[in-house]
Amino acid sequence: MDQSARYADLSLKEEDLIKGGKHILVAYKMKPKAGYGYLEAAAHFAAESSTGTNVETSTTDDFTKGVDALVYHIDEATEDMRIAYPMDLFDRNMTDGRMMMVSILTLVIGNNQGMGDIDHGKIYDIYFPERAIQLFDGPSKDISDMWRVLGRPIKDGGYIAGTIIKPKLGLRPEPFAKAAYQFWLGGDFIKNDEPQGNQVFCPAKKVYPLVYDSMKRAMDETGQAKIFSANITADDHYEMLHRADFILETFGPDADKVAFLVDGFVGGPGMITTARRQYPGQYLHYHRAGHGMITSPSAKRGYTAFVLSKIARLQGASGIHVGTMGYGKMEGEHDDRLIAYMIERDECQGPVYYQKWYGMKPTTPIISGGMNALRLPGFFENLGHGNVINTSGGGSYGHIDSPAAGAISLRQSYECWMAGADPIEYAKEHKEFARAFESFPGDADKLYPGWREKLGVHK
Repeated sequence: MDQSARYADLSLKEEDLIKGGKHILVAYKMKPKAGYGYLEAAAHFAAESSTGTNVETSTTDDFTKGVDALVYHIDEATEDMRIAYPMDLFDRNMTDGRMMMVSILTLVIGNNQGMGDIDHGKIYDIYFPERAIQLFDGPSKDISDMWRVLGRPIKDGGYIAGTIIKPKLGLRPEPFAKAAYQFWLGGDFIKNDEPQGNQVFCPAKKVYPLVYDSMKRAMDETGQAKIFSANITADDHYEMLHRADFILETFGPDADKVAFLVDGFVGGPGMITTARRQYPGQYLHYHRAGHGMITSPSAKRGYTAFVLSKIARLQGASGIHVGTMGYGKMEGEHDDRLIAYMIERDECQGPVYYQKWYGMKPTTPIISGGMNALRLPGFFENLGHGNVINTSGGGSYGHIDSPAAGAISLRQSYECWMAGADPIEYAKEHKEFARAFESFPGDADKLYPGWREKLGVHK
């Protein structure tokens, strides 16, 4: 059934919809299956995403038609389809009238993903009007709070050198805490790897007190604050709160140095919102494990990593992993820096929409996945700044001297870039950075040909 007369209005102008402020706009890459017209399929897509189905229903009235989602732009050649969703369509909290991300996703990326006449339909940009932004929590903490804890300026406080305890699974409590201590002697920030929690061989109630002891000893020895991001992810709301409360109690007077890591993609928006609202005093670390199943450029359905990061900021993520923009081991491109710009700035041009955040706190880009001191200068040059958290697991624990030396090499790499220095020349005066070349010779050969001769390494 062709529903384009009801669910499409190509006379609508995008600038007017944005100015009106009453619609969430969504840009898709959509392709119908063979035998279906583009506009017809687009209108069916909008119907299924809002008030309609594949038949006329006797219960539809004039008011219902007033909240139809409308296709307002199509370009079959580029597969560009854009839909305007009236704000009134979306479910609101009974308790406080606020919006919920589960409702938005239910409509804009719900049943339309399984429609028989659609080959694929993937969101590549989404626009939120000012009223929608007012109705979401946004972050309660941002990177400036981390800089404050670390004793740095709260504006442009710079690079936070972090790591992930490796191996990701298999360490018992004492070796786990020892690994944390070894890194903290040189670095700032440690996070649980996302599978780490309460395994039978490493019970949370045994390991976290030992980690806190490691933190205290490292702070005493270095005279510097340290931060730990603890995984509180759980299926059950009460289990997540129990984990969080135990961790805060354990770290006691240093609870301000604790962030909470939540697997926000596999756990869903409810898990993020629970952590955001129950613990507004803690930095909320959004881990996106599993996102590649729909965000990968090879995936034709779902949404992009850019869209994921944008909605994470709305939900209240203080920081979210954004990949390594092609400089690490994970899938990504240099122009993925747009993801970082969108979540850290108050306004930014996206792939389609110019988004204003109206003062909502920023979300920190967290850089993770195969990074080390040799790869960082190129990353910083591409991004244009170093106000990020970088968690280098192998880049720290794979350093030839020690995890502390690995952490120091990361910091020196940032300082090298900030100084505009040649990395080889800088390495001659900075031992830990120099030893990173020997620690990661494959990267060194690729990025800095001739480094052995220049640094006097003969093996």
